[in-house]
Amino acid sequence: MKVTELRELTVDDLRVRVKELDDQLFRLRMQKSMGQLEAPAKVRDVRKDLARMKTILREKEQTA
Repeated sequence: MKVTELRELTVDDLRVRVKELDDQLFRLRMQKSMGQLEAPAKVRDVRKDLARMKTILREKEQTA
């Protein structure tokens, strides 16, 4: 998801998406530990998306 799209979301929507990505990252780490992870790059992508969302969420919370 692009940053411009993320900035259009509300704080509540961002919180929901952050929670979803946290869950997805947990599942990917579990798959990795069991040797079932098919796309190791997916972990990196999810971590970057999560960082972007948390940054924008923090910006919105500070201005509100």
